[in-house]
Amino acid sequence: MTLTALTDVQSEIQSLARTFAREEIAPHASKWDREACFPLDVARRMGELGFLGMLIPEQYDGLGLDTVSYLLALEEIAVADASVAVLMSVHNSLPTQMLLHFGTDAQRDRFLRPMARGEMIGAFALSEPEAGSDASSLRCQATRDGNAWLLSGTKSWVTSGNFADVIVVMARTDTADGRLGSRGISAFIVTPDLPGFHVGKKEDKMGLRASPTVQLNFDALRVPADNVLGDEGQGFIYAMRSLDNGRLGIAAQAIGIARASLEASLDYAAERKQFGQPIADFQAIQFKLADMGSRIAAARALLHATAESKDRGESTTMHGSMVKLLASETAMWAANQAVQIFGGYGYVKDYPVEKLFRDAKITEIYEGTSEIQRLVIARELLSERARR
Repeated sequence: MTLTALTDVQSEIQSLARTFAREEIAPHASKWDREACFPLDVARRMGELGFLGMLIPEQYDGLGLDTVSYLLALEEIAVADASVAVLMSVHNSLPTQMLLHFGTDAQRDRFLRPMARGEMIGAFALSEPEAGSDASSLRCQATRDGNAWLLSGTKSWVTSGNFADVIVVMARTDTADGRLGSRGISAFIVTPDLPGFHVGKKEDKMGLRASPTVQLNFDALRVPADNVLGDEGQGFIYAMRSLDNGRLGIAAQAIGIARASLEASLDYAAERKQFGQPIADFQAIQFKLADMGSRIAAARALLHATAESKDRGESTTMHGSMVKLLASETAMWAANQAVQIFGGYGYVKDYPVEKLFRDAKITEIYEGTSEIQRLVIARELLSERARR
């Protein structure tokens, strides 16, 4: 359900994504979760359908769609499997958008076009073992060496990092021992064929198990100077701008998880009988279902309004943080309610809500924790007050 009327194109995109998700993702999601992987040909198939180039203009082989269309599709994918949705979200919102807005024509031709077609999978590497929420304290160092840069350091929590074809990496290029802070960080386009590139530890995660999350180790990784993205020293600014948009994707993923929790709960409540009647007849269960549906609708309405604001060229920093906060906490709350409705069956892997509960938690953490979102929101509110 959406509170705003969809265009014909948006309805078609939503229907295509729902069909693909139900037929090609949902039947395998439990198996992928158990095995902690999913076939890469699923991602390639998403590329063929246009799901990996939705926000890229047609001139670069993308679909050139509006943000609401992208988020509608992403929600449908997330209902089927949040692990597949996070690949789609990261690819569409971080590396491709940074290349689109800050890359050279040559970089767009070499990387963005195949990424739009799903022939190359994109990843983003900002966090480090000692630089999470305080990302500007990163230590990965880039040193100029003739017509190349040598990158040395470790990146953590890199989604799709073990099979990505293109990774946008943040590294420090200042020579002042980090005293320039965020102004001394640059963005580099890294490919796994470059000498000095090593895939490190793969995390054994609680949720999103089918989506690989790895460390990347750079041992004097030699990156051609042509692979610097944008201006030297501006990488952190580029990353923060892209994360504003990326949070919309995580919000859509979270809404998909919450919706899957509600749909599973509705089906179970109608079928499960206690005291001689379906548990859906009990007011205590009805209240849970009503609250789940209301919170999901509120999060989706804010998400789509923020997306429309983004497409008008307006700043979405505050509302992007608001909807990421609201949607992620809704996902966690809805999944918790679903487990409660299922009772003991909700605690075992034979039923879907156990996986939804595990998948939901990370939405409150990555691309900015709930605590960081509250700091951003408060800062923006206080800034607005100062301008009045």
